[in-house]
Amino acid sequence: MKSKIKIQKSKRVAFEFLLFTFEFMLEPLQLPPYPFRIIDEGGKLMLFDEIRKKHIIITPEEWVRQHFVQYLINQKGYPRSLIKLEGGLKLHGKARRSDIVVFNTQGERMLLIECKAPSVKIDQKVFDQVARYNMVHKVSLLAVSNGLEHYYCRINFNEESYRFIEELPGYAEAIL
Repeated sequence: MKSKIKIQKSKRVAFEFLLFTFEFMLEPLQLPPYPFRIIDEGGKLMLFDEIRKKHIIITPEEWVRQHFVQYLINQKGYPRSLIKLEGGLKLHGKARRSDIVVFNTQGERMLLIECKAPSVKIDQKVFDQVARYNMVHKVSLLAVSNGLEHYYCRINFNEESYRFIEELPGYAEAIL
């Protein structure tokens, strides 16, 4: 009888921990909500990633990345088929991963997005990271987001300049 009670308590504690983790990790963001398909796989929360066509463990950064992808598709009109997540790149001989890269219909990279967990402050270090990645990608439109703050930047390679912009352009505007 005692072991049965311990098991029930253990399950309750595990459930309460899972619920706390779920609520903590899936905090509301400054992005439109989206009805993700979320499952519990052996105590790990996973959501179905519509781009990679598989279930992904939900981390705070992944939560931001998935919301930003849905924002691109549903609010900004970016074609799902032109979005790549966690693409590999080589930087100074080291393997790195860019969070989100969007291509135009000619297969050229046009938008690079770096996502951070909501707890990560968007600071110079984050901007430096996306700038280093862009040394490889060479795109003219950059975005950085932690789900709570979003920054957008246009790069002019001919003039070797950049400027921050208030809003991310929609796909139709961005390909002009």
